[in-house]
Amino acid sequence: MDKFFKIVMFAFFLIISLFTPSSYGQRSCSNYTFTNNNIYTTCNDLPVLNSFLHWNYHQTNRTIDIAYRHTSITPSNWVVWSLNPNARAMVGAQCLVALHNSSGLVHAYTSPISNYETTLQEGPLSFRVPRIAAEFSGGQMTIYATIELPSGSSTSFTQVWQHGDLSGNTPVIHPRDAGHLASFGTIDFASGLTVDTGAATGGSRNRKRNVHGVLNVVSWGILMPIGAMLARYLKVFKSANPAWFYLHVACQVSAYIVGVAGWGTGLKLGSDSPGIEQTTHRNIGITMFTLATLQVFALLLRPKPDHKYRMYWNMYHYAIGYSVIILSIINIFEGLDILDPEKKWKNAYIGVLIFLGATALVLEAFTWFVVLKRKGNSASDKYPHSVANGTNGGVANGINGGGSNGYDV
Repeated sequence: MDKFFKIVMFAFFLIISLFTPSSYGQRSCSNYTFTNNNIYTTCNDLPVLNSFLHWNYHQTNRTIDIAYRHTSITPSNWVVWSLNPNARAMVGAQCLVALHNSSGLVHAYTSPISNYETTLQEGPLSFRVPRIAAEFSGGQMTIYATIELPSGSSTSFTQVWQHGDLSGNTPVIHPRDAGHLASFGTIDFASGLTVDTGAATGGSRNRKRNVHGVLNVVSWGILMPIGAMLARYLKVFKSANPAWFYLHVACQVSAYIVGVAGWGTGLKLGSDSPGIEQTTHRNIGITMFTLATLQVFALLLRPKPDHKYRMYWNMYHYAIGYSVIILSIINIFEGLDILDPEKKWKNAYIGVLIFLGATALVLEAFTWFVVLKRKGNSASDKYPHSVANGTNGGVANGINGGGSNGYDV
């Protein structure tokens, strides 16, 4: 009943918002009035990041007057709208940037991007920008500019828009969530036609990232630790031998196979966006996968239990195995920070880790109890009634021996 009530209320407020004039004005760029009373003949509601583009195209001199609005930001954000004449990516984009400088004033400038680690340094673009200015009001940054299209070029370009945080006066890299990765598309200034290619490819990419995350959490983050626990705690019990070994191998091999699929999707994501995925997450993933592969092949060199080198193999096996588990947990949290899902997903994995950790602590204590008790019983079996033998037996032997000897003498 409570869920049904929430659905009804959501539908009610959605209908109200659609038919409220003020709300509609915020949703449609065509109804927006600029503070400087500028009028633009064409506009586009950009699909992500609460952004809007307005422009006038002057065919005679191939110039464009644009107004780019980016809402729902703060003075500690930078804002960018850009054109990329040569590619459908961020590298090569010619940017119009707006931010608050150290004096607290809005500063607008141009910045060409040559790599993914850019801090949006000021510099000239590949086309002329005779005018650029910006204003900030009510959580909205607006960039005004006039740009001159290169002679002989098309009027269709890739447009890219972004926002991110400032570190002092320096822009830092924007977030990598679905909206920021989908904030590009094509625009034709002459026809007014826009294609939101980023929204479509971004959705597909986001699905791939989710699949990548689920595969790696299940394999490296859950199955791998469970496999290690099976080996550590079940082999203490004689009745579990050799079942514990086959369960351990089955669990770890399954984790590795699923992990290979997760690692492969990660490589595909990296190749689709060169430079973006060159992160700590990727580097840890490559290291982890390499160690896990070595671990799998080490099974082929596993000495017999009574072999003189078995102790060294065990040391290697434990060190590599626990290293992979530790790296996998670290990397899963790195990945969750990149995916930035709802908080409940990170909390769910933390809950899984707490459960596994608590289970391991209980089993650790119990198996130590079993081992110590078994050692005590083993000592008793080896030297039965040791106290009695040391007194009664000794006295008896002494009496019998002495008596015998005495009588023999």
